[in-house]
Amino acid sequence: MVYRTGPKGDLPINPPGPSTIDLHTHTRRSDGVLEPGALVAAASIVGVRQLAITDHDTLAGYLDGRSAATAAGVDLIPGVEINTVADDADGFHEGELHLMGYGMDPQDSELAVALAGQRHWRRERFDRMVRRLAELGLPIDDALEQVPLADEDSLGRPTVARALVATGLATSVDDAFRRLLSRGRPAYVPRLGLGPKDATQAIVRAGGLAVLAHFGEGPARPEVVRELRDLGVRGLEVWYRGFGAETVERLAALAVELRLVSTGGSDYHGDHETYAEAHAALWVPPAVGAGLTDALSDVSILQ
Repeated sequence: MVYRTGPKGDLPINPPGPSTIDLHTHTRRSDGVLEPGALVAAASIVGVRQLAITDHDTLAGYLDGRSAATAAGVDLIPGVEINTVADDADGFHEGELHLMGYGMDPQDSELAVALAGQRHWRRERFDRMVRRLAELGLPIDDALEQVPLADEDSLGRPTVARALVATGLATSVDDAFRRLLSRGRPAYVPRLGLGPKDATQAIVRAGGLAVLAHFGEGPARPEVVRELRDLGVRGLEVWYRGFGAETVERLAALAVELRLVSTGGSDYHGDHETYAEAHAALWVPPAVGAGLTDALSDVSILQ
């Protein structure tokens, strides 16, 4: 999902050319719509040469996409997105903070246990949302049979939203979120799982770089970013497709001030457009990819 948070009137970025980098994408291994190989192929066709599959709470998308990436000449970086619980956890009061991990060892056993726990809580939350919708007179059990479920049980609200669309109970995924599934709406169920500190530690201990994702409020609330840096977060998603030029400029300055690695990406899921259409609105400067590569080559310096 694209989080459009920033100053009112923030003008969109006009990409100066096709982006060769996309460090934020999702596949059917969590809540995207494309198979990993299909996503890699689609990205390669439009010129992406450095790609991260960042499925929620699983590295399965990265593992399944490696052969396609090798064949296409795409540098595929191990990635994951963890939606951390930040309701009074570790001193944060944000509801959720999304952390990206890059460059982890896919075979790290401690990380595997942490992500398996996340997927367990995702499944529990998913089932509770389905039951709550039934209690509201909006059953989606039959529709779920028409919606491809994630192979790794990294289920989330997008899957519920697609089922609501399939059964005619919502006109679009956005409509389902707006009326039913967002915080404060009738079918919303609070998230359970890792807090920011434990998620960061799981990423770092697996040899990865922890990055704060799509936090457009960062320039106005730098204290949150500083606190996360103190926990071990070493990057900030700056060039996010949903951000306008002013937000990107201010986030870039914040990343420099706090000595954080800048990243960027499309957050592609596939509900609203093809990958090519999403990519057309994406701009991640080549220097961002080089900076991430340098950071991953010696993560220990940043810890």
